[in-house]
Amino acid sequence: MKNPLLESFDLAPFSQIQPEHFLPAIKNAITIAKKEVQNIVTNTVTPSFSNTIENLEYSGELLDRVTSVFFNLNSAETNEEIQKIAQEASPLLAEFRNDIALNTDLFKKIETVYLDKENLKLTTEQATLLEKRYKSFSRNGANLSDDKKEQLREIDKELSQLSLKFGENVLAETNKFEMLLTDETDLAGLPEGAKEAAKALAQSKDKDGWMITLDYPSYIPFMTYADNRELRKKLSLAFASKGFHNDELDNQEIVLKIVKLRHQRAQILGYTSHAAYVLEERMAETPEKVFSFLNEILDKAKPAAEREFKQLENFAKELDNIDQLQKWDGAYYSEKLKQKLFDLDDEQLKPYFKLENVIDGVFKVASNLFGLQFEETNEIDKYHEEVKTYHVKDTTGNFIAVFYADFHPRAGKRNGAWMTSYKSQMQKDGANVRPHISIVCNFTKPTPSKPSLLTFNEVTTLFHEFGHALHGMLANTIYPGLSGTSVYWDFVELPSQVLENWCYEKEALELFAKHYETGEVIPMELVQKIKESSTFMEGMATLRQLSFGLLDMSWHANDPNEIKEVKAHEKNAFAGTSLYPDVAENCMSTAFSHIFQGGYSAGYYSYKWAEVLDADAFEYFKEQGIFDKEVATKFKDHILSKGGTENPMTLYKRFRGQEPKPEALLKRAGLIK
Repeated sequence: MKNPLLESFDLAPFSQIQPEHFLPAIKNAITIAKKEVQNIVTNTVTPSFSNTIENLEYSGELLDRVTSVFFNLNSAETNEEIQKIAQEASPLLAEFRNDIALNTDLFKKIETVYLDKENLKLTTEQATLLEKRYKSFSRNGANLSDDKKEQLREIDKELSQLSLKFGENVLAETNKFEMLLTDETDLAGLPEGAKEAAKALAQSKDKDGWMITLDYPSYIPFMTYADNRELRKKLSLAFASKGFHNDELDNQEIVLKIVKLRHQRAQILGYTSHAAYVLEERMAETPEKVFSFLNEILDKAKPAAEREFKQLENFAKELDNIDQLQKWDGAYYSEKLKQKLFDLDDEQLKPYFKLENVIDGVFKVASNLFGLQFEETNEIDKYHEEVKTYHVKDTTGNFIAVFYADFHPRAGKRNGAWMTSYKSQMQKDGANVRPHISIVCNFTKPTPSKPSLLTFNEVTTLFHEFGHALHGMLANTIYPGLSGTSVYWDFVELPSQVLENWCYEKEALELFAKHYETGEVIPMELVQKIKESSTFMEGMATLRQLSFGLLDMSWHANDPNEIKEVKAHEKNAFAGTSLYPDVAENCMSTAFSHIFQGGYSAGYYSYKWAEVLDADAFEYFKEQGIFDKEVATKFKDHILSKGGTENPMTLYKRFRGQEPKPEALLKRAGLIK
């Protein structure tokens, strides 16, 4: 069988790929990668940086390409067949990674080079790569006895399957729930666009009425605007109990198994906990530092959050005689209160945020800051007709990157938004190989009468993911393992979060916030209201974010073997941050994909950590002007293009001239004056 994944390809050949191509391609690519590694091991020449570290860095290129296509599809356009292949492929890949990480002969060669590093006259990037490679072996069991290595292999194999199963269950739960409403009065309060989308969704499933689902563009408008409290409750309970029904899609046992295996793995490697293992390679360094960081912000945010909650409670009582504010009331009354205080709601803003205009806007911001040009093209193969594809060039016409963008929810696509890559930037054989970068989102779909009009939250999400994309596209390093977003996890959110700031600035909004019917630029008073309302309920929002970070750490910073019940453990972890009454049917952990399927275990705090960096960085932009070329060039040269080539704090200080100050974040959030 001719296999497009095993032929030389630059752009991913999506239209030629059939599911049955993946497993043979992965197996074949593993065999090739093993040979490449074996050549390093059997080389009789004295180990050097070039014949050991560099050769290892450039090995497995085909495997990286094939698996990036496969796992990206498993997130953005999956089906049962692909999920089945993932369950088969993941243990093979875990075993292959362990074959490398636990290869004693290979480690001896790396160690030889590492111990001689003072005499090697390495560049900064080479020294970083050597350090990273050596640590990746020493931290992953290269020095262990054979029986311990075998234990590690079994754990990794099981973990890879468990996290896949976790994600499949969450997606199945999301797709399974449908709330069909046949009485229009049940939609009271819902904006016309949301009603139209619900009707279109019902029609697409050959049903009469209005269909509400757990996909964000359906779920969020209903929770924010629907007057029917009982239906909000029904939807909220379905959303917040994914993986928590004691049925075949239940994730409770999976969560307990994952945390216990991670802990066991860390202990085998000589660490007190999974968090201690993870944080050794982070800016935060230790679990103690993370707790101290989260609790310091909690001290500042909690009094504000409690005041805001009291204000919301009083408002709901006054408006609708609600005695006890519940979780399904939060978004609804917050929106009503925001409208009252600022005379502003998302429905007023949405006409100014047509998706195509916002895409154009984020491109213009990138052009003004970094001199990038985006040309849409139909010549790039895509995995779904909705995907948009672009060639990215600089002002002199040099090719910078390929960019894919996929914006709307589908049955085979997981919830949320993310950036990913199909090909890493690197310098090899005298050529600067440019990257292929993608962002995937779940935004409001167009309806028969309206284009896709984004909520302001969706606008900031697009800018956020595009910030990650810039980190990938502007990468300019030698080695793929240090390129783009291959940085410390608590540094990776800086480029994404800093870009969100432009959404609040008049100078940026005027580039793209134009009424989809009249072309009128967003009025100044709306821009002013966006800025004024940006810190609305910020105490509660901060508390919520901190609660997720603390929940993550509660699973990963201690011995989980005593934990018998997921829900009881979670309730305990939330004790210091909860404002709403607990709901017995709810459980967040069983659908907390960031930490049980994504790469955020013992790392969820990094969103807040990076907010400190981003608030401080944007303050610098504001001092000089938000499109100041000098500051933008510094950001590109010291942050975006450098990837993980140096310690992130060194890079940050080179850009900013100083370490970041938390005051900038607390001030921006309105938590201190």
